[in-house]
Amino acid sequence: MIKKSDASKPFFNGWGLTQKQALQRLRHYCGYQERSHRDAVQKLFELGVQKTKHDEILSLLIEEGYLNEERFALLYTGGKFRINDWGKKKILNGLKVKQVSSYIINKALKTIDDNDYQKKLQELAQKKYKLLKGEQSLVRKKKTINYLLQKGYEPQLITQVLAQIKEKNPY
Repeated sequence: MIKKSDASKPFFNGWGLTQKQALQRLRHYCGYQERSHRDAVQKLFELGVQKTKHDEILSLLIEEGYLNEERFALLYTGGKFRINDWGKKKILNGLKVKQVSSYIINKALKTIDDNDYQKKLQELAQKKYKLLKGEQSLVRKKKTINYLLQKGYEPQLITQVLAQIKEKNPY
């Protein structure tokens, strides 16, 4: 009997998949959502594909347009900034974890407009600062700083934004 937890795991007869089957599964996997090369390699290991076949399958996926590291980095950066409100430092770390090259990371981070970035930081800081209205001034400031640092924003920008907020709301 198959347990519910085992249902999500792929079933193998001990021999793994053929190269054609693995390629088809990876096409579907990469076609559903943009993936990094690291994600595709990890999926190949999960599917039980021999390590010697990885490069061949990955090169076919790149040729067919299913894998594109630059496209992945641009979409990852845009999504994490717009939807998750992440700062550049957190996005940079996320892309490093995905083993994207430094050149592509820098190119992707440059796509974030500086005005939009400043505006988003300002909005997040004001929202958090307002949320902590009952707290003492220093506690309120520290919690806001920690929140923005966790989101991946640069300390010097956070300090500037909080100084502006403090000028507008001295109490």
